[in-house]
Amino acid sequence: MDLSQAHLDALVAIADTGSFEAAARVLHITPSAVSQRIRALEADAGQVLVSRGTPCRPTAPGERLVRLGRQVRLLQDEAREELGAEAAVSLPVAVNADSLATWFRDVLAEAAGPAAGWSATSVQLYVEDQAHSQELLRRGEVLAAVTSDGTAVQGCAVEFLGALRYVPAASPGLAARFQRADGMTSDGPDWATMPMLMFNEKDQMQDEALARLGVTRPPVVHRVPSSADFFEAVRLGLGWGMLPDLQAAPDLAAGQLVRLPGQVASVPLYWQRWRLESPRLNRLTHAVRRAAGRHLQYLPGGPAQGRQAAVHVVRGR
Repeated sequence: MDLSQAHLDALVAIADTGSFEAAARVLHITPSAVSQRIRALEADAGQVLVSRGTPCRPTAPGERLVRLGRQVRLLQDEAREELGAEAAVSLPVAVNADSLATWFRDVLAEAAGPAAGWSATSVQLYVEDQAHSQELLRRGEVLAAVTSDGTAVQGCAVEFLGALRYVPAASPGLAARFQRADGMTSDGPDWATMPMLMFNEKDQMQDEALARLGVTRPPVVHRVPSSADFFEAVRLGLGWGMLPDLQAAPDLAAGQLVRLPGQVASVPLYWQRWRLESPRLNRLTHAVRRAAGRHLQYLPGGPAQGRQAAVHVVRGR
């Protein structure tokens, strides 16, 4: 099978944009030319590689070729740079929003700094729940991902980064309003009536915390699908929620938030990356390791204990 890089680039562009027209704009060619390249690639492969719908999506065989197309393009761009040609190298990465709002910012700061080697690197972030980012790796949409699953995706290397610790928190005013008549006890405030926040329909963290207390979800549950706005909604007293300790610590220390009774949740995080000998991908991996080492929680006993102790976070962020 003769796989032309131009044909693979067309497939990758469709995977990124969702349509032949948008792919044509990215590649600076006509939609007809994109269609011709895909038909030629499908003829070489002997099977359908793109599901023509709204949006267009690669089929399962197409996803394998998307991965190949990204890998080859990365290596080609790095080779061009080594030979002195101008080449902006793209690094698509999946990261959950809670990590992006806390410890992963150190990675961005390193990429933005004056260190040599980052100037021609384009970091493309896909914000996805850590339990679902592996799917982006499988589909070939990203080169690396922060995940909560230590099982390596085929063709990827995986390493344990540490755990992101979450604490139940509320504004002082909300906690005072829903304080039990006999005062705050070891069981906390009136969990059954105090308004609760959730990130989206997949967010189970608050429900898990309530289940441990033998309480069901309260009547009022607010949906705030943004990590920064979720945190701000807790600060404003809209409801209580589980917050990353890295995010909440300054406000807890200043008294702008109160730590509610209840268990913390330690969510293990892993770094998965394609097995490519790529200087850019290696540099990104080292930056992730350094940031995780500075901020994530060490779990005695290693990743296995972390998985056992963790509340399974499904927040889509």
